Amino acid sequence: MKIDKVWAVYFSATGTTQKTVERIAKVIAEKLGTDSGTCDFTLPTAREEALQFRKGDLVVFGTPVYAGRVPNVLLKYLNTIQGNGAAAVPVVLYGNRDYDDGLIELRDILEKGGLHTVAAAAFIGEHSFSHILAKDRPDEADMFLAGDFAAGVAEKINGISDFAGISPISVKGIPDPYRGYYQPRDRKGTPVDIRKVKPLTNGGCNNCLICADVCPMGSISRDNVREFTGICIKCGACIKKCPMQAKYYEDEAFLYH
Repeated sequence: MKIDKVWAVYFSATGTTQKTVERIAKVIAEKLGTDSGTCDFTLPTAREEALQFRKGDLVVFGTPVYAGRVPNVLLKYLNTIQGNGAAAVPVVLYGNRDYDDGLIELRDILEKGGLHTVAAAAFIGEHSFSHILAKDRPDEADMFLAGDFAAGVAEKINGISDFAGISPISVKGIPDPYRGYYQPRDRKGTPVDIRKVKPLTNGGCNNCLICADVCPMGSISRDNVREFTGICIKCGACIKKCPMQAKYYEDEAFLYH
């Protein structure tokens, strides 16, 4: 079936999902000789209107995996997707532990939204909590794999005459009802509730407001970046994108996790 446009669509707080999804979409578009476009719905303003696609689109759709699942703060928004018969490639990025049911959940969300999943992938990215776990990934080798995967997708697309006639792509994971979110535990094995943990700000802060600009929940106050006006999803954006390295965690249970 002819593809009119390949879309790179993603939520990417620290850039790992963006890098991988854009690489895959670019190579597919080049192999198919068609146009490409980008839709970044990381920031709150980008999630004010539903994502809409057309038959003839191929959507490379990426999210990170948080606690083994698609980030729960995105579910309400993702359930408004209007696929209109487009083809889709769900892609998840995980921080080197496991993606559990994140990929199968994303596949199901896209199928429910009217997209036909034709391929899927899980890639490793530097962990959102850490500069050590999967450090600097996706790296050059990961980008090579992403390109190789994309070439395979393009070849498969060329062999499909009608997306509506294919079954959802088979992926690893437990079908709905999915497993519960991964539960952090302390040294004694006791469950730890990290939902209320938020980054702190040290004296190196120069009030550049980058942290407020990059927060995907719009939760950091622009009047005082040490204050939160909403929830913190521990995505790592404010910490990893602060040029002064002024954001940090000190909660003992969270750091152990």
